[in-house]
Amino acid sequence: MPDANFASCHTDAAGPLAAAGAPVVALVGAPNVGKSTLFNSVTGSHRSVGNWPGTTVEVGRSSWRVLDHDVALVDLPGAYSLDPVSPDEEFTAALLDPSDPADAPDLVLITVDAARLARSLYLVAQVRERARRVVVALTMSDVAARRDIEVDVAQLQTSLGVPVVRVDPRHGVGDADLARVVAQTLARPVPAARIRHSDAADDLEAADERFTWVQAAIEAATVTPDQEIHTWSDRIDRWATAPWLGPIIFLGVMWLVFQLTTTVAAPLQDALDAFFTGPLSAAATSLLGAIGLGGTWVESFVLDGLIGGVGMLLTFVPLMAIMFALLALLEDSGYMARAAVVTDRTMRLIGLPGRAFLPLIVGFGCNVPAISATRVLPDARHRVLTALLVPFTSCSARLAVYVMLAATFFPDSAGNVVFAMYVISIVFVVVVGLALKRTLWRTMGREPLLLDLPAYQMPHLRILGVVTWGRLKGFLRTASGIIVATVAAVWLLQSIPVNGQGSFAEVPVQDSAYAATAEAIAPVFAPTGFGNWEAVGALTVGFVAKEAVISSWAQTYAVAEPTDLRSPGDLGEQVQADFAESSGGHATAAVWAFLVFLLAYTPCVATLATQWREIGRRWTLFGVAMQLSVAWVVAVVVFQAGRMLT
Repeated sequence: MPDANFASCHTDAAGPLAAAGAPVVALVGAPNVGKSTLFNSVTGSHRSVGNWPGTTVEVGRSSWRVLDHDVALVDLPGAYSLDPVSPDEEFTAALLDPSDPADAPDLVLITVDAARLARSLYLVAQVRERARRVVVALTMSDVAARRDIEVDVAQLQTSLGVPVVRVDPRHGVGDADLARVVAQTLARPVPAARIRHSDAADDLEAADERFTWVQAAIEAATVTPDQEIHTWSDRIDRWATAPWLGPIIFLGVMWLVFQLTTTVAAPLQDALDAFFTGPLSAAATSLLGAIGLGGTWVESFVLDGLIGGVGMLLTFVPLMAIMFALLALLEDSGYMARAAVVTDRTMRLIGLPGRAFLPLIVGFGCNVPAISATRVLPDARHRVLTALLVPFTSCSARLAVYVMLAATFFPDSAGNVVFAMYVISIVFVVVVGLALKRTLWRTMGREPLLLDLPAYQMPHLRILGVVTWGRLKGFLRTASGIIVATVAAVWLLQSIPVNGQGSFAEVPVQDSAYAATAEAIAPVFAPTGFGNWEAVGALTVGFVAKEAVISSWAQTYAVAEPTDLRSPGDLGEQVQADFAESSGGHATAAVWAFLVFLLAYTPCVATLATQWREIGRRWTLFGVAMQLSVAWVVAVVVFQAGRMLT
């Protein structure tokens, strides 16, 4: 079967691909049985893995060396059975049982959880009813041992009628044995399908027959304790999944993640920023001066455009790396499955499953990893909806602007204002989510949360490193070009004189194309109370990075950027005066409208780049239009209402 015909859509190459015509091995299994970990172990690929359901949301392909030749290993989305209850299960079932038998895989490799054989073997029973070569990879033997469950591999192999190999993909144990057995099985003729009993005429009778077959295999091949063993995982879950305590624990865990991320990342980000604005910029200035380009537009472009753009991108790296590492730790430990359970009921109010709560929570730290985290959702519709809602979460980049404006306009209650912005952010997510659910997503059914809670386990450093690096590399590869290009475009606009006597790259901001463009747009914002070019220009620069709003104001007003945002000084006075003028004396209402618009409008370019990668161009552009519309309408309402009340 040609690889090109199998898994022809929703695929990603996780590693080097096998040559055309190579045998195709389909890797299947229930979520959370070590399937993608096994894929990485045998192929050396860096496919996203995690000890929780919904990790594999795409089809991964890579070459796998088995004895003396290569096969094409295809990692399919997790499936409990071939009777689909989700789009991903439907996709897996269609690829395993295609309409054209020539498109079927040459061998089906099924991962089976030794601690939960009854759940895993039902899929084996269904696949065995097709004429397919089958090999079973037995995982989670260590978890089974902790539950005093003994599995006789030889007897299980006899009962199932297919080869069974014990593996531990987290530590690479059994990989060579598995490759040998797969090669031997591929060399044999395709076996006949398992024949069900003749009385299994309908779906219910067929299911009963399969369960009977599975139970017989389990009884023949396993020894179980007389009484159920309650492990330490079970004891932890009494608290972690409790109806009232579970959500509190989850919020505490997420709070700790954010605290660790911001605390550790902040000095690293400052160090990177200091490096780019200090030694690197100085070295570039010296080099350009030595070759006769000092003081020219080339110097301005290199320093403010290229180095500034790359520097801004790389300052994200510590934050992203720490966030990705902490999330990977939670994934590999098994906690994320519990998070999905405790948040499921709340998320269903806006048409999303419980596991969608994670990306939204992450969004309060940074929207970029939050968009990437939507990959945990197996349903493509849920991924799109969540990715559209994430930009309404108030990321940490907006915090600096909140603090500066709150200290300027509300010095006695600045903390309450900042807290209010986060409450408003949650309101945005809920209201917009409900609106989308009842319009574009009104036909989306309620997907049941079906998952087995995995045993807690000690995170593996190698897996944490692979997952963190894979996600970080994806961010850098996708976002770098767009960010640098956008920053360069902003620099170009600020360098082009349209008024006054300035020359290219040596022009006051107010006389540049940047100011002219902002002034042309400004009338649109007149109903919001901040229809001046200074504010509009700052929001335009904020499209690149929300932190740049303050530096844009500082450059516009030709004052120093405040070192302490709680004491804005001259910059605060200038901003306050402009808001008072543009709002007709209703500066308080105007600044609230500005804050709301800043919260809701188009996210930074890094977020858009990630959205583009995760949900595609069409939905990304839709999101931009929706966010701008919502932000403008709400800002107008806030200002007009505030003006009437003051």
